[in-house]
Amino acid sequence: MSDFLATNRDDLIERCKAKVARRPRRAATPEQLTNGIPIFLKQLERTLQAEEDGQPEKSLRISGASGGDQPNLSEMGVTATAHGKQLLEFGFSVDQVVHDYGDLCQAITDLAFELEAPFGIEEFRTLNRCLDNAIADAVTEFSFQRDAAIDRQHDAESNERMGFLVHELRNSLSTAVLALSALELGTLPISGATGAILKRSLAALKTLIDRAFDDVRAKAGSRT
Repeated sequence: MSDFLATNRDDLIERCKAKVARRPRRAATPEQLTNGIPIFLKQLERTLQAEEDGQPEKSLRISGASGGDQPNLSEMGVTATAHGKQLLEFGFSVDQVVHDYGDLCQAITDLAFELEAPFGIEEFRTLNRCLDNAIADAVTEFSFQRDAAIDRQHDAESNERMGFLVHELRNSLSTAVLALSALELGTLPISGATGAILKRSLAALKTLIDRAFDDVRAKAGSRT
C-alpha cells in the first residue's frame, strides 16, 4: 500500500479535493491542500513503510498506537490537531472535520478497486488506525478551540453588559448626588421638582440593581 500511495498521491489529493467541492458551501482551501490531507497521506505512507521494514516503534511515533493510547501526540496527531483548529478558523463544522478524512479513505478504496490493487488485511488495519487517530485528534482540538471561542465570546458579552450596568448606575447615582446637594444648599422642599429628580434617580438605581440580581439568579439556575 505504501508504494500505491506514493505512486498515486496526486490523484488521491485531487479526488479528495473534488469530494470536498461537492459538499454544500465547501471548497478545499490552499491551506487544506498544503497542511491537511496531503501531510496525512505522506505520514500514512511512512507508517506503512516502517511496518514493512519491521520498525513498529517508528510506525507508532509517526501515527500513534491504536486507540490513541499514548501520553504525547504522534506526528500524525500534531498534524491532525492543526487541521482541526484550521477548519474551525475557516468556519466549518465538526462533521466536516470527519468528512475530510473520510474522503481520503473513500478515495483510496475507490482507486484501489479501479486499479485492482491488492492490499493485505494488516495494511487495512493500519489505514483504519491512522484514520481513527487522526479523526480523534482533529475533532478533539476542533471541540477544544470551539469551546474556548464560545467562552471568550461569553466573557466579552458579560463584560459589555457589566460595562453598561456600571455606566447606568454611575449616571443615576451622579444625578441623585447632584439633586441631594441642590436640596441641601437651597433648603428646597423634598416634595418639589428637585426632590422628584432625586426620587427618580433612586428608583432607577433600584431597578438596575434588581435587574442585575435577577440576571445573576437566572444564570445560577441555568447551571444547576
